[in-house]
Amino acid sequence: MTVYVLRRLAQTLLVLFVTSALVFGGLYLVGDPVEILVNPQADQEERARTAAALGLDRPALEQYWIFLKGAFTGDLGKSFVFGRSALEVIIERMPATLELAFLAMVISVGLGIPLGLYAGLRPHGFAARSIMAGSILGFSLPTFWVGLLLIMVFAVQLGWLPSTGRGPTTEFLGVQVSILTWEGLRYALLPALNLALFKLSLIIRLTRAQVREQSLLDYIRFARAKGLTRARVIGVHLLKNILIPLITVIGLELGSVIAFAVVTETIFAWPGMGKLVIDSIFQLDRPVVVAYLLVTVFMFILINLVVDLLYSALDPRVRIAEVKS
Repeated sequence: MTVYVLRRLAQTLLVLFVTSALVFGGLYLVGDPVEILVNPQADQEERARTAAALGLDRPALEQYWIFLKGAFTGDLGKSFVFGRSALEVIIERMPATLELAFLAMVISVGLGIPLGLYAGLRPHGFAARSIMAGSILGFSLPTFWVGLLLIMVFAVQLGWLPSTGRGPTTEFLGVQVSILTWEGLRYALLPALNLALFKLSLIIRLTRAQVREQSLLDYIRFARAKGLTRARVIGVHLLKNILIPLITVIGLELGSVIAFAVVTETIFAWPGMGKLVIDSIFQLDRPVVVAYLLVTVFMFILINLVVDLLYSALDPRVRIAEVKS
């Protein structure tokens, strides 16, 4: 297990290095941040002073080398726009994105598994067919369109929920969180629902497929033949086995929710990392964009590592394979 973890950490360093090189090079080719940061009527001397102050007058390879040396000490550069550490700016916006992702996954898992379980156990019923038809809609509708529709219906027409922004926050374990208060939760519901729709559809369909597949296996038939109650067969035997592939998918989807919350945060003006990186791209704030992508990639890899460890803990066959290897 230790060797496996060390190997994954080495892979993480390699992925972070490649990501930083690609993003840094891409942003270098896109344009000159000085053109956006200085007054359009500024003379050439002022532009040169700004470029020198930001370190943009040096060759690209030298700029990247300076960035790498700083990254090894935890310094991912200084934001051109905010004038502060780029990592500090990212961490400041991180709680908003994480709480939105957490709420979206709670909605997806809390509704997806029961609905998928019901659709798998009663596949020919009207309710099950309706659930599966709804899941197809969840896959098909674009996120930005669903977000605008949610705002139009629940905020504009009905006036039940706020349309944009983040509600009042309260401190929890030293972090400002909004979903622990009713008013803050009202602000988070629409963006979380928009973010959860695709994941909800995926979990419903995956759960149904697993239920249909596992229900035909011998261990389920044997449990029924022993005279176990239907609730025990489903809750103890069936549910436990369908959770093994579900945990892998849920873990991967949690990472994608964090990484791809950009559209939802932009539509609902949610002050998270996604909206920050969109603003930074338009402003060519290179340190913030690079820091965001490195932090996101690291979180994605960390979540995958935790999922792999949970998978081996739940499935004895994986542990046996690891011991043999």
